[in-house]
Amino acid sequence: MQRHEFQPGRLVAGSFLTLAGVIYAGDAGGLWDTPWFVVIPLVGVGLFLAGAVGSLTRTLRRRRGAGRTEPARTPTDTPH
Repeated sequence: MQRHEFQPGRLVAGSFLTLAGVIYAGDAGGLWDTPWFVVIPLVGVGLFLAGAVGSLTRTLRRRRGAGRTEPARTPTDTPH
């Protein structure tokens, strides 16, 4: 049972921001040297893709939901 609706745009944004955090953590830990300008385009592209995925998801859900109707309840049906 799902407790909330799956939102792929937030998944994409979270993945890119986590990647940016890992890049900075590796730089801070001395594993590699990251120039300051690397993470800015990474976060920008991630946010752009998250917005595109989010609007695509919204469009698909609206289109798919418009044609659906809930089945009629009979008196013997009990709500859960």
